[in-house]
Amino acid sequence: MAAGSASRKVIYAALAGNLAIALTKFAAAWWTGSSAMLSEGVHSAVDTSNQLLLLYGIHRASLPADEDHPLGYGRELYFWSFIVALLIFALGAGVSFYEGIAHIQAPTHITNPLVNYLVLALSAVFEGSSFAIALREFNRTRGGLGYVEAVTVSKDPTSFLVLFEDSAALTGLGIAFAGTFAAEQLEMPVLDGVASIGIGAILAITAAFLARESKGLLIGEGARGRTQRSIREIAGQCGGVEQVNDLVTVHLAPEQVVAALSLEFRDPLTTPDIEKAVATIEKHIRERHPEVTSVFIKPQSSVTRSQRASAKLNA
Repeated sequence: MAAGSASRKVIYAALAGNLAIALTKFAAAWWTGSSAMLSEGVHSAVDTSNQLLLLYGIHRASLPADEDHPLGYGRELYFWSFIVALLIFALGAGVSFYEGIAHIQAPTHITNPLVNYLVLALSAVFEGSSFAIALREFNRTRGGLGYVEAVTVSKDPTSFLVLFEDSAALTGLGIAFAGTFAAEQLEMPVLDGVASIGIGAILAITAAFLARESKGLLIGEGARGRTQRSIREIAGQCGGVEQVNDLVTVHLAPEQVVAALSLEFRDPLTTPDIEKAVATIEKHIRERHPEVTSVFIKPQSSVTRSQRASAKLNA
């Protein structure tokens, strides 16, 4: 299952704003010769392509399961989110560092800096609007968690990728303004290159954090603790279950969880009784947790479980 309509709304808002901003920044960089403005233009262009990749990832993740992918394509979203983080680092930060070093080695005066200030002001309005939308949607999902904690436990990368992109963009605009102003007032054009390197550093830090979170989702993260406790409780309350031995969950998409249970059933139960108990458990899990799309239940006695655990230790 793909990300929700709220995530699409955030991405569409960011896409429209970044496309307009990128074109404006490139025009201003060409007119004024500002390194920091060119870096900002590249930054916005990368952000625009990132939003397109996220939308493509959402589309791919929504494809139905088939013979080659029996559990669906949910992890496509996680894959493309990881690619987005790499692009921020390779293109956004890389070009900014290159431009900054080039303008430090061969500094050039900014012509008509007023154009830069006007573009930066307009960009701040657009980026601020996109940030406000992303922040509002993120606050709806994070509950009482702190921002960093909410990101680390989130299973939907679209909920925080745009938010962090916009945060980096607003910070970059501040650095670009400071670099342009200082270069003009102090008559030190080298500071424009320094600002470009500062923008690159912000993008590199943002990309590293986003890559780490996306990688964790891509290689597989379990459901939240309260969800796992609830699934154990549902299985344990079934009349024919003696105890819940093991539970393994993994997110294939923000709203697609696979759960595998190892249960010890009571000895008097017949095969039809066990089949009925399994069907009941699956039904109750899906009713309480619609995001659990696949449930696998394995009957296993505690003795067998202990024997297998000992074998693993002795291996």
